[in-house]
Amino acid sequence: MRIALSELRLYVGNVIVASIPIHAVRLFYYRRVLGFRIGTGSSIFMACRFDCAGGLTMGANSTINDGCFLDTRGSITIGNCVAITSGVWISTVKHDIESSAFGAISAPVEIGDYAFLGRRSTVLQGCRIGRGAILGAGSVLTKSIPDYEVWAGNPARKIGERRQRNFNYNCRYLRLFH
Repeated sequence: MRIALSELRLYVGNVIVASIPIHAVRLFYYRRVLGFRIGTGSSIFMACRFDCAGGLTMGANSTINDGCFLDTRGSITIGNCVAITSGVWISTVKHDIESSAFGAISAPVEIGDYAFLGRRSTVLQGCRIGRGAILGAGSVLTKSIPDYEVWAGNPARKIGERRQRNFNYNCRYLRLFH
């Protein structure tokens, strides 16, 4: 019965609540029912999906755009003023292909302040994205990005570096009906 209630809570969040075009209602559900820690001024747009209750900590003035999938089983920590664009996938668990039981291996994902994840990029378990780092659209990140570096590709690799290091913007992005 306990498993069924847990699955129902997740189903309601991923299918019903994620479709409600009122941001305050979604945040209420994510905070109170799914147990996510979401900072002031942060937003999660419609059609986002999560793999379990708990496991998400999000700083202030950050945005997760529409259609993202966040595997929160191994925990995801998102800093302040982070922009996660549409369709991003973040995975915290993989199968152990060497295990006879094909068991799961989890590792947390951390995203530093002022980071930017481009549209439809994928972040794999155990990666850390540093302060001010950028992951290009469509990239697959298999290892950590140091602070202020720009990475892109599949697998992602360094293609540049941000010269500006003194950021004063925020990624607070609230849109009506999103």
